Amino acid sequence: MGEPLLRSFWKVRALGTWHVPTSGPVILAGNHANFVDGPMLFAFAPRPTQVLVKREMFAGALGPILRGIGHIPVQRGVADRRMITDSLDVLAAGGALGVFPEGTRGQADFSAVHNGLAYLALRSGAPIVPVACLGTGARGSSIGALPGLRSRIDVVYGKPFRAVENADRRATRKAVQAASDRIVERLTAHLREAERMTGRAS
Repeated sequence: MGEPLLRSFWKVRALGTWHVPTSGPVILAGNHANFVDGPMLFAFAPRPTQVLVKREMFAGALGPILRGIGHIPVQRGVADRRMITDSLDVLAAGGALGVFPEGTRGQADFSAVHNGLAYLALRSGAPIVPVACLGTGARGSSIGALPGLRSRIDVVYGKPFRAVENADRRATRKAVQAASDRIVERLTAHLREAERMTGRAS
């Protein structure tokens, strides 16, 4: 699903795209409530991005399309070693990786971030760019959960940051948890700031 198609349904603003490094490995970490968040993150990223997508989406006619644009299947609920290897390969090659660290459609407030993002960030050394998808609709994947036709959607990119302040990339359990705590803090702060700057703060 490309940018022109999405813009034909909704009034989309992509803000802060200049924060995304133009080259080198980077992880784009987005909040996730609705099915449309994935296409938004992919279509409006300022550089080609390979996104982690649940394995079930690769079934049927959609599978070849997702594989063709380089998306990576994720088997949820288990330690998916193939996904980890494929993701690290993307980053090692200097690519951009799109991740929804909540793992599934949730409250979209980064309150349930899994440790997988911290592990990938530590192992790769790649900076993380927080992405806030705002106005994408209610939680769910049904037509009724989608945002209203021609409603405004904001995709807001924040300043890149590192999972750890030092250069230590050892992914011990303690290090991963500490990095995950730091990531949650930074992602949540970006979400609050994105809500404020777009006038969506309550």
